[in-house]
Amino acid sequence: MEAVFHKSFKKKFKRLPPKIQAQFYTRLDLFLRDPFNAVLHNHSIDKAFPDCRSINITGDYRAIFQSQGELAAFITIGTHAELY
Repeated sequence: MEAVFHKSFKKKFKRLPPKIQAQFYTRLDLFLRDPFNAVLHNHSIDKAFPDCRSINITGDYRAIFQSQGELAAFITIGTHAELY
């Protein structure tokens, strides 16, 4: 699996606390090795973001992505309340 990051994702990511950024990289590493690991809670979120999926970064933070074969395009990141 390979990951790319949308411009809006990068913009929001830069504003996150360093601890959340570090946790994202930890979860991204796990995601790239095993996208459906139970820790990630990888699930569809078609109602809020058509054709997208979400993974848990922390208890409250989520990363939203579109899957295109072996490519995951991350489009946004934020708290559950911000995204939904």
